[in-house]
Amino acid sequence: MRQKEKPVNSFKFELESRSINESLARSCIAALIAQLDPTVDELADIRTAVSEAVTNCIVHAYPDQLGKIYISAALYRGGRVVIRVKDKGCGISDVPRAMEPLFTTGNTEERSGLGFSVMQSMMDRIAVRSKPGGPTVVTLEKRLRLKGDADGSV
Repeated sequence: MRQKEKPVNSFKFELESRSINESLARSCIAALIAQLDPTVDELADIRTAVSEAVTNCIVHAYPDQLGKIYISAALYRGGRVVIRVKDKGCGISDVPRAMEPLFTTGNTEERSGLGFSVMQSMMDRIAVRSKPGGPTVVTLEKRLRLKGDADGSV
């Protein structure tokens, strides 16, 4: 049996689903990722993906109330970063549909329906687990190119 890989460094925190906290989440993730000396583009991609995941919680999981958003991030050997954004909101009834570009359950004048598409374009892997009335967990993964690593596979 293969042992579960242990992170080199990690953290967990929770915040309220207030729009002001989206920048806090982005900054905390950036501080952790900075330990790997990412490129400007890698850091921007991760910050943007986290921003989209947290914004989805604020707008869709808790549309008429405040709730908690739980964020965990871990760094693994070889430059792999895993971030989980979880809410205990209303859930998603059709995850594949919700991940289609331009689909939104929010106000179409204010929402573009591109949150999951943006996350997918900036990360190596994105997974979404949800059910109506239950929690939603978005897992984001990216392998950073480490300095002196010609192919990114340290």
